[in-house]
Amino acid sequence: MEKMAKKKLKKKKQNNRISFSTHKSLFIIGGMIIAFAAMLVAAYVYVITTYTVTTIYVEGNIHYTNEEIINMVMEGHYGNNSLLLSLKYKDKSIVGVPFVEKMDVSVLDPNTIKIEVYEKSLAGYVEYLERYMYFDKDGVVVESSMEKTAGIPMVTGLKFDHVILYEPLPVENAAVFSSILSITQLVNKYSLSVDRIYFGSDGSVTLYFGDVKASLGVGDNLDEKIMELQYMIPELEGKSGTLRMENYTEETHNISFELD
Repeated sequence: MEKMAKKKLKKKKQNNRISFSTHKSLFIIGGMIIAFAAMLVAAYVYVITTYTVTTIYVEGNIHYTNEEIINMVMEGHYGNNSLLLSLKYKDKSIVGVPFVEKMDVSVLDPNTIKIEVYEKSLAGYVEYLERYMYFDKDGVVVESSMEKTAGIPMVTGLKFDHVILYEPLPVENAAVFSSILSITQLVNKYSLSVDRIYFGSDGSVTLYFGDVKASLGVGDNLDEKIMELQYMIPELEGKSGTLRMENYTEETHNISFELD
């Protein structure tokens, strides 16, 4: 009986040791889990507070406002976190945005990013099936939209029977696109806002500025004529009529204005 009592006592002590050891292990594991969770929370708080974007530089945008560009880039949860943005846009441009070739995002520091916008080069647009079809310097249709874009002139007088996106406008004389590009560059150079460019069947060019139209003739001395327009158009504000500049040269300055 005494032996059995000793065995039971010994077994009880062993069970107590095992129970204590188990509790100790669970305590250690629980402590490790809590410590790991605390580290995760600390890391999360650090990332959220340290890598919050407060300064944004936007460059190259004309069609879209700064706010619109920022909303496109910083969309979704934690879109203002520079660390996540750097991972999201590392070696990757943003594409598929109408009127934009691509956008690149650079993280300058934990609180500052730069968005570089590369817009498609647009020379003008034509109306077709109640849409505005924008084309580049080569006459290739690059965008179709229901909205007009400020600074891009409407072009009329061109003859075509169909329009296919990403293909050239099927006009008789493709050289007209070089003229359109030259005119667009010149009016921008002289800070003029032209509403419409009209090409006559004889190749003559007419520019529309509100209620004033400037008849430039067949395209001779375009640079000189448009340079002169930068001084004349502001003086004709509020008037309606036609500026006759077909015979204008740098020497003769032959210009007349016919009221409507």
